[in-house]
Amino acid sequence: MINKYSCINIYENKKKSSKLSSQILYGEKFSIIRKYRDWYKIKTSYDKYVGFIKKKKFKNFIYKPTHKVSSLKANIFLKPTKNSKIKMKLSFASLIQIKSSNKNFLNFDNYWIQKSDVVPINFQEKIFERIKIFKNVRYKWGGKKFDGIDCSGLVQIFYKFNNLYCPRDTGPQFRYFKKFKSIKKNSIIFWKGHVAICLTKKKLIHAYGPRKKVIIMDTKKTINLIKKTAKLEVIGVK
Repeated sequence: MINKYSCINIYENKKKSSKLSSQILYGEKFSIIRKYRDWYKIKTSYDKYVGFIKKKKFKNFIYKPTHKVSSLKANIFLKPTKNSKIKMKLSFASLIQIKSSNKNFLNFDNYWIQKSDVVPINFQEKIFERIKIFKNVRYKWGGKKFDGIDCSGLVQIFYKFNNLYCPRDTGPQFRYFKKFKSIKKNSIIFWKGHVAICLTKKKLIHAYGPRKKVIIMDTKKTINLIKKTAKLEVIGVK
């Protein structure tokens, strides 16, 4: 199946009170494992993440994305003009299949997106090159987009944007990445249940629950703060 909604929430269980565990962005593929009255049990194609989504209308068809959203969020218009009605907003790393273009706009699925908000699907750069676009985005457990993201989601979304695999949660990420000897730019620091990315040796960025947002902090001070407040030591640098 292909997600043609701006975002689909994945929950831990098939009930309204269940916790959010992850999200499916526009253009992402998933398979339905089992159908219930109001829910589907699904598995995502990118990271094989299993969970439950609320029942919606989906189509199974050939979908070959040509571009991906490169800005934090992109307005999706009904017509190729900024004065047109905004149908929805797509988050960073959403996938689209372009059909045609009109000056500064590209057409996909009967919608229009500004050319400045996308790059070709095969575009790659240094993994965390544009991670600062998420600065001050609110912390949201299970989130992966512009209106809320968690610490492991922040790591994963940049690997996905660069067409590389990365597990969804901190535990699998810690086991997946190779051990590194020292902290420097682009190092990934792990605690039990938490992860941060180094912008430099002295500064890091993370979706930090206690501060309720994605924030840039001093590396040493953060390590000491988490040790003091959460009683957690660094378990590895990857």
